[in-house]
Amino acid sequence: MTQRLVLVIEDDEPVREIICSCFEDIAGWQVAAASSGQAGLELAESICPDAIVLDLMMPAMDGLMFLQHLRASATRSATDQAVVLLTAKVDLIPSRDLTALGVKGLIAKPFDPMLLTHQVAQLLGWD
Repeated sequence: MTQRLVLVIEDDEPVREIICSCFEDIAGWQVAAASSGQAGLELAESICPDAIVLDLMMPAMDGLMFLQHLRASATRSATDQAVVLLTAKVDLIPSRDLTALGVKGLIAKPFDPMLLTHQVAQLLGWD
């Protein structure tokens, strides 16, 4: 089995570091990380990750704006990338909008770091 490559886009540095450590140390996934939606877009188009784990609430370009830009990208790989959203605002997001943008699921913040990789793998069908 080939190693999974996951792009983590999270503006809160300590949270981003926890997520990356969980994915690398617990799941053995390769991880690339970005601290903003714009930086995440550039990485997503250049590295073609297997999945993107995305914070919904970020300054400048939030998670939904990121997804709209990603899905409008000319590169085919950018339109096929599986996405899992992380958010403290689970109740405020219409699921039909997320499905249309290719979101596989939501994980509520705060999350349990020991369960995070299992939750993401389950949402992506990697388990």
